[in-house]
Amino acid sequence: MLPGHVAGYLLATRGRLAPGRTHALEQALTLRQPAPGLIIHADRGSQYISLACRTRIAQALASFSRPGNPLNAQAEAGWSTLKTELLPHGGAFASLEEARVEVAYYLDPYFNLDRRHAALGYRSSHQFERDCLTSIS
Repeated sequence: MLPGHVAGYLLATRGRLAPGRTHALEQALTLRQPAPGLIIHADRGSQYISLACRTRIAQALASFSRPGNPLNAQAEAGWSTLKTELLPHGGAFASLEEARVEVAYYLDPYFNLDRRHAALGYRSSHQFERDCLTSIS
């Protein structure tokens, strides 16, 4: 995962999560095709500690955060930013479908391609990746 880049996500109600348990992981692995040594930071949610997910990430180093452990701080900060920038204070989406459309638009064209991140020298994650690739070639 690039700093400031979201490669996979899934929005679902709790009751509908089980069949798509590894959807976000599959989306990220397909999109990014990571090299060996991948580290996956995740919370201890059931989707991440399920047998299906643990089997899929067997070749990666899984890092499951605990309360007070900052390993997942980047992901948590990203979700906090999304909620702050996308929703009015205390707001909520009218439906799951509205949330899917709005979050997809926010993450895919804006957050990953255009939004500037202080941790990346005020570059987008897309620009940061291009600069990294240029510097190693």
